[in-house]
Amino acid sequence: MRDIASEVDDVAAVGISGDKPDRQKRFDEKCDLGYSLLSDPDHVAAEAFGVWREKKLYGRTYLGIVRSAFVVDEDGRIEHAFYKISPKNTPEKLAAVLPME
Repeated sequence: MRDIASEVDDVAAVGISGDKPDRQKRFDEKCDLGYSLLSDPDHVAAEAFGVWREKKLYGRTYLGIVRSAFVVDEDGRIEHAFYKISPKNTPEKLAAVLPME
């Protein structure tokens, strides 16, 4: 979102992760995100958005967050959902559905 923020018209961005606030702060300082990060260590938001799911890595099964992006309207309704999105193509996917200046 940071990469297209100047091109997007009247949109607020928020990131949510399971990380604690101090770790998020270090990540924000390193990456210069430019938007708020919310901490969800108990996975309440992740479960509500359906992104706390079973995952597999090297034959091991565990629960984790599926990297996702959502476009939510001013009434709180999800207009677009992108599951298993990569940081590399997030700006392109969001730019295709957001109002641009």
